[in-house]
Amino acid sequence: MVGVKEIRRGKLQEQTFYEQVGGEETFRRLVHRFYEGVAEDPLLKPMYPEEDLGPAEERFTLFLIQYWGGPTTYSKNRGHPRLRMRHAPFKVDQAAHDAWLKHMRVAVEELGLSEEHEHTLWNYLTYAAASMVNTAG
Repeated sequence: MVGVKEIRRGKLQEQTFYEQVGGEETFRRLVHRFYEGVAEDPLLKPMYPEEDLGPAEERFTLFLIQYWGGPTTYSKNRGHPRLRMRHAPFKVDQAAHDAWLKHMRVAVEELGLSEEHEHTLWNYLTYAAASMVNTAG
């Protein structure tokens, strides 16, 4: 077939959101900045039983990486995410929801993503935050 170029296997597949936004580094920056806010928050910090937020930061980073199409390290290490079950022991009310989103908003904005990527990420984060609320008040 004259004039037809070979298309290498895998070239037609779209990039995952994870790849589009910069991969692991982007999610590490996001979650690190988020936890900087949590560390100073009198409402959220007590929800983390570990004095050092590092392990929670790592778990959340790996979860988001996997969710957005990166390596599945989170599930390999911890099994199914079961987010609501893992958060059930903590009182997550509207105030905690709002505080969580406040710190996440700062972290998302500092990433400097395209408007489309930021919108996609923010829609997921607001949905996830709402789904963790387990206490009225």
